[in-house]
Amino acid sequence: MTCTAGELAQHLGATLEGDALATISGVASPELARTGDLIYLDSPRHRARAESSVAQCVIAKPGVRLARKTILHVSEPKFAFAKAADRLLPKHNFPSAIHPTAIVSPGAKIAKGVFVGPYVVVEEETEIGQGTVIEAFCFLGRGSRVGKNCRLHPRITLYAGSRLGDRVEVHSGTVIGSDGFGYVFGEGRHWKFPQIGKIEIGDDVEIGSNTTIDRGALGVTHVGSGAKIDNLVQIAHNVEIGEHSILAAQTGVSGSSTLGKNVVVGGQAGLGDHCTIEDGAMVGGQAGILPGKVVRAGQTVWGTPARSLEKFKEQFAWSARVPELAARVRKMEEDTSRRK
Repeated sequence: MTCTAGELAQHLGATLEGDALATISGVASPELARTGDLIYLDSPRHRARAESSVAQCVIAKPGVRLARKTILHVSEPKFAFAKAADRLLPKHNFPSAIHPTAIVSPGAKIAKGVFVGPYVVVEEETEIGQGTVIEAFCFLGRGSRVGKNCRLHPRITLYAGSRLGDRVEVHSGTVIGSDGFGYVFGEGRHWKFPQIGKIEIGDDVEIGSNTTIDRGALGVTHVGSGAKIDNLVQIAHNVEIGEHSILAAQTGVSGSSTLGKNVVVGGQAGLGDHCTIEDGAMVGGQAGILPGKVVRAGQTVWGTPARSLEKFKEQFAWSARVPELAARVRKMEEDTSRRK
């Protein structure tokens, strides 16, 4: 979509400095931008990149001056840039159609404006909401529900009974509703504990590629509205993830753990079973949360076992000095030996 700098400033609530009639037709990095692309500047160290770019329009903080540029002043340039991109970038419009190779059960309920792509399988009692896109090779198991205006990229698997809210986007290779890893040892072998619970995904959730989210064992696995889950994340049975929380790639969340609202979990973090991560807490990359532990609201933790960021930095600094301290100890031992 193309608009003028003035129109975009109004959309963003920005203060305009420069040519209000300048045409903006896309977004880009400063180095790859064309004249009609929008760029952003959120740090003084990137000023030279913005100044040398051929882009004529820049989103920047109040008070920033750039020669020969039209500037949209906002307090949070990166956020405004993302909001602008949502308006400017073209959106692919799928037709309302079911591909001839798709296998759709007569008992499925498919609303108006739905696209079902090649080789999709939709089983009995499944419901698909208006405006949803189901791309090639997806599988929607019996009794699953997909809300309005969702997008399932190719090769998504929804086990029977999975529930997705509205405007959910799921990327390729993800599996939702598989059995949790639950076994009980008895009579000399492992017996599978029933995995017959539910899986519920809220509205406006985005799930990355090759992520797996297990259904509840007897209860519910729930991902709250607005949550964002990266690629290669494992979420076990009976996990509760609060609204607008973020889990980065290769994170593993063990069974019956609870994450509050606005929680941030860094990449490769591991959470033991029955953990509680309270609202607004942050778990650093590769951190390990021991089973049953609680991370308090607003706290930032790092390391394995995870501890407060302040404690982690202090201990990490000391661990970096271990070779030096070891050499000093050896010298003291040698001096003591010679004195004997």
